[in-house]
Amino acid sequence: MSAEAPATTPEKRRILPDRVTTAVRVFAWLSFIAEVMIVGTGGAVRLTDSGLGCGWPLCTPDSLAPTPAMGIHSFIEFGNRMMSGVVGILALVLLILVWRMRKTRRDLWWLAFIVVLGVLAQAIVGGLSVRLELNGGLVAFHYLASITLVAVAAAFLARMDFTGAPRALAVPRWFAITTHVTSLVLVVVLILGVTTTANGPHSGDPNVVRQGFDVTILEHLHATPAYVLFALTLLLTIVSMVQHLPIRRWLMTLLGIELVQIAIGLYQSRTDLPPLSVGVHMVIAALLVATMVAVVTRLKTEEAAAAAPAVTQNA
Repeated sequence: MSAEAPATTPEKRRILPDRVTTAVRVFAWLSFIAEVMIVGTGGAVRLTDSGLGCGWPLCTPDSLAPTPAMGIHSFIEFGNRMMSGVVGILALVLLILVWRMRKTRRDLWWLAFIVVLGVLAQAIVGGLSVRLELNGGLVAFHYLASITLVAVAAAFLARMDFTGAPRALAVPRWFAITTHVTSLVLVVVLILGVTTTANGPHSGDPNVVRQGFDVTILEHLHATPAYVLFALTLLLTIVSMVQHLPIRRWLMTLLGIELVQIAIGLYQSRTDLPPLSVGVHMVIAALLVATMVAVVTRLKTEEAAAAAPAVTQNA
């Protein structure tokens, strides 16, 4: 007598997750850290005059990698290229991990997808920057694009703990509007800061001389919205603490980062822009943007979570 076939067949184990798992969290953080790090390595290329250390796409007509005879600048520039590969691999792994969530968590899927596209676009822009001998406008765009990718990676981190349920404001409407205005002021600060650096002494190569706006005037133009940003953040922080708003800790963090940035900016203006301080300023700007993204994201909370305290109180 033949054995009967099983009534049900066990479902084939799926490798990719259908929800936010530990693997998704780990690679989301690794991707974010890599995006911040490449801001630092890109700054190192520029601040050590290594921008033209390697040709593109090959360092030499016969070699992808630099040779010892090319000197330290070629290795610094090539190291940044290798970091770009790390950033791309981590972004691609994260995109693959959220593949099964592309319908249930479309927000995470699109954020991961944008980062992958952005990394590819940045590779092209970086190559063009070398081909065009560090054109000031293109180099500035390259940095702003990197900051944008940091913001997108930070948005992924901020939204990981959400379930996809409808969200409602967790703060007063005027507070939310003021926060968005503050974020726009930050964008202005970044654009003016990049413009100031693009016209400064750190062009990326000693033979590339910027012929643009007066750096002294640009420094003042950059500082004015920076102080406005600080004043608005201070106001939001005080109000959030008085009213015990859920984003008060993030606002305190944002305020602290801004204080550090202001201190570094003042130091730079009084010491003729030492390269190390400029590099630190660039990296902290990326962290500032990431923190602002966290603040804006947490202006809303999922309705179920918002209603939970009220249900408990009435029980």
